[in-house]
Amino acid sequence: MTGAAIRPILDVRDLSIGFRGRRGQPALNIVHDLNFRIAPGERVGLVGESGCGKSVTGLALMRLLPGAAQIGGQILLDGKDMATVSQGEIRRMRGKKIAMIFQEPMSALDPVFTVGEQIAEALRLHENLSKADERDRVIAALADVGIPAPKRRYDEYPHQLSGGMRQRVMIAMALINRPDLIIADEPTTALDVTIQAQIMDLLTRLSEDTGTALLFITHDLGVVAETCQRMITMYAGEIVEDAPVDDALLSPRHPYTSGLLRSLPHFNMEKGRFAHIPGRVPSPGAMPTGCRFAPRCAHAADACTAPQELRDIAADRRVRCVRADDFVLDGAVAGETA
Repeated sequence: MTGAAIRPILDVRDLSIGFRGRRGQPALNIVHDLNFRIAPGERVGLVGESGCGKSVTGLALMRLLPGAAQIGGQILLDGKDMATVSQGEIRRMRGKKIAMIFQEPMSALDPVFTVGEQIAEALRLHENLSKADERDRVIAALADVGIPAPKRRYDEYPHQLSGGMRQRVMIAMALINRPDLIIADEPTTALDVTIQAQIMDLLTRLSEDTGTALLFITHDLGVVAETCQRMITMYAGEIVEDAPVDDALLSPRHPYTSGLLRSLPHFNMEKGRFAHIPGRVPSPGAMPTGCRFAPRCAHAADACTAPQELRDIAADRRVRCVRADDFVLDGAVAGETA
């Protein structure tokens, strides 16, 4: 696996996430058997349909799930298990070791505080600076993320900024303490395509300049293709494929990854038809007993009725499909397959 030769900044082992049911009802298992690593400075895309467990995984990595959540396994961040450390230690790690860019900045930012004060608060929790030095650091962070007139923007409120600038404020807040890992949960949602490109270019540049690792949680495979070095595909709470991004996009080995790629607009134009994955992601209380994708898979066979293991098929590739060697699947470019 990528990053296995050196100590990973994040090492997730057998992670499961469930939520206690109502009185008399069993707990619902949302995420099952997650195992992956992220190396220092690596950019990884976590993709899949809505309801596959991507965002809840990101929140679990930050220890931001509600008290009803039940977390099993290990979340090793630079060797410390985020699943078991104390709340005090978690607060010291958030922002300094790991940070998150949330999906909707207008909801994540407090409307009654200036953007400068909100970023300064994140800095104040980890460093003891004078007011003047604190302000200078925040203004420099705003400038680093491309916000014009940062001294003036420091004293403005979130509603006074455009959507793109609010997202840049969220990025500045995540970067202010120079964390080792940033989780970006759909960082370009609700932004127009021009601003999307600017935000992704910014995150890539900052990752390269600072050595910060990035975990992109997204449904946008174009973002992954342009930004990431590795792609992890989730389906129904499980990792079904983990591969270098070019390999995953051009020669997917799991039918679900191929289905996502075949749904891309340019692929459909070349094929002259609209490809889609039939059905929908199963609910947590009604998971198939074998391969969770089997009811929607055109390649399902008797072997798929048994539980599937995430297995190595190359030094840097894993797939959860017993039939991965039996067929050749379409990739992102029509006609270019394994």
